Amino acid sequence: MASSEAFVEVAGRSVRISSPDKVCYPAVGITKLDLATYYAAVADGVFRALAGRPVALNRYPDGLDGSSFYMKHAPKGLPDWVQTARVTFPSGRTGNEVCITEAATVVWAVQMGTLELHPWPVRRSDTEHPDELRVDLDPQPGTDFTQAVEAAREAKAVFDQLGMVPFVKTTGGRGLHLLVRLEPRWSFIEARRAVIAFARELERRRPDLVTTSWWKEERGERVFVDFNQMARDRMLAAAYSTRARPHAPVSMPVRWDELPDVVPDDFTPRTVPALLAERGDAHEDIDKTAFTLDALLEMAERDERDHGLGDLPYPPDFPKMPGEPKRVQPSKAKRDPAG
Repeated sequence: MASSEAFVEVAGRSVRISSPDKVCYPAVGITKLDLATYYAAVADGVFRALAGRPVALNRYPDGLDGSSFYMKHAPKGLPDWVQTARVTFPSGRTGNEVCITEAATVVWAVQMGTLELHPWPVRRSDTEHPDELRVDLDPQPGTDFTQAVEAAREAKAVFDQLGMVPFVKTTGGRGLHLLVRLEPRWSFIEARRAVIAFARELERRRPDLVTTSWWKEERGERVFVDFNQMARDRMLAAAYSTRARPHAPVSMPVRWDELPDVVPDDFTPRTVPALLAERGDAHEDIDKTAFTLDALLEMAERDERDHGLGDLPYPPDFPKMPGEPKRVQPSKAKRDPAG
């Protein structure tokens, strides 16, 4: 008879895992205990990515083939050592969200059926001012990871000119995430505005490769810089988080000189612990320096003053934001005389 529970030791705490043999990823046979053991093996790296951050948990209680939901409010009956953070959602409502204050909380999240960890770009000590700038490079149909790498290298050149140090990781799919630590002095609106300015600069340099078009019908076969991933309550998968896809890919930190040889599908819970032990954490130095948004916000001001480039649309579930253009698809606006 299969054991009904197991215990995983992580950072000095023993975390109970019920139904350890439950299969979370049927296509590759990865169980709940496999996932818990994986996160214990990469505890230092995943905690570096999540330390002090509120997180939304993408939960699949019955494994990947079952139903799922995002848990954005901390449930009742939390263990006394699992902490929370108070956050404000786009609606203006507030809530308590699970906060990662120790690596064991990630293993507890596995116990809750979590397959993806989505942290806010803020810390528990100040949930209104992001300390991480996020650039999401999303290849559109007709492009692939090769184009994402090309766009990322162009993005790094821009960051180098701005005197900012970006760290890169795979998304667990075909794209890439670039992360820059910030001084927590700017609002979500300002941080998003900075990402829009950055994306527009990329688009100016490589209009054949990069697009800032929110509407899919205008993107073409290019890499979309998803500026809305910097909006409040929009979250990227954490470094070292598994993704809810059949082969259990991991969002993997990599070094810039490794990027041309990266194959995203190589990173799974079965391969990453050994790779991490061999190579070390590519994001080990991410917290060493925090940067300012001054240069990017100046760029945004120039775009608006000299080129009439203001805000871009927010996601459809957001309230209408000041200065935001109409949220209407260009093709529909052309058909609507009042549009």
